[in-house]
Amino acid sequence: MTDYGYFLSSEEHSPAALVDQARMAEQAGFTSLWISDHFHPWNDEQGQSPFVWSVIGALSQAVSLPVETAVTCPMMRTHPAVVAHAAATAAVQLEGRFRLGVGTGEALNEHVLGGPWPEASVRLEMLEEAVQVMRMLFTGEQSSYRGTHYTLENARLYTCPDEPVPIDVSAFGPQAAAVAGRIGDGLITMAPESESIERFRRSGGGTKPVMAGVKVCWGTDREEAVRTAHRLWANEQLPGELPQILPTPRHFEQANELVTRDRIAENVVCGDDADAHVALLNTYVEAGFDTVHINQIGPDQRGFFDFYRTEVLPQLTG
Repeated sequence: MTDYGYFLSSEEHSPAALVDQARMAEQAGFTSLWISDHFHPWNDEQGQSPFVWSVIGALSQAVSLPVETAVTCPMMRTHPAVVAHAAATAAVQLEGRFRLGVGTGEALNEHVLGGPWPEASVRLEMLEEAVQVMRMLFTGEQSSYRGTHYTLENARLYTCPDEPVPIDVSAFGPQAAAVAGRIGDGLITMAPESESIERFRRSGGGTKPVMAGVKVCWGTDREEAVRTAHRLWANEQLPGELPQILPTPRHFEQANELVTRDRIAENVVCGDDADAHVALLNTYVEAGFDTVHINQIGPDQRGFFDFYRTEVLPQLTG
């Protein structure tokens, strides 16, 4: 049976608001939390981007749900040793209820230190090496390493959970799905397509968990919900690798001008038709996902959680 979690958007909300949403998610019946890890929002309309590890510390004291980053790039802006340190502490704070979601990142967040932005194949190679470094550190043993991209010298994590932190790998194409199957403890993706799942499982993923995220915009006025989704998240409809290479929120705002409101209306579930929300989530069930994390676009979080608690989740889990 598919489980349903809530996807906390660090790009849209302050630390305090994210913690409040986590509490509401638990009360509404969601069973886990994702939280995005960004240095910048995608555009200035979203308007936030708190440091994810501080928020996770607060979540550990506010809710009893499992938490996962969706996703962290442990490669350029932050060295994998530092990510491993943060993830191990988060896992201790959450008493083992933490998973580390990782991916190859976006220039939007990772170029800020002034380094190069490698092509996708190089970033996958860097990710694989970064995962190797983090797994070494999760043992709690002193470790040294000298690889193609990273060096570790006499490093040891003294605050570690009883079990190594699970590392799930984000994949949006066949090459990345194969890497995820080879090195990951689970797969993270967004589209309700079975092809990535099948490649992940064939490449070594076996029966490991497969998780997805999806955005909706609940509201009693569907047209207003479409306008809200278009204003805040038009970037979700940008094609191909474009979201990985644009360097600033301003560049995304320029690209977003190509995304029409009609495109949002066709591709994002907006409004308060429970059957439409259920039908969307059932596409992920049919594709074979173990968990789907839903994010509500916009400020009306309380209305969304009430709606899902009373009208959507009972149809999915009853």
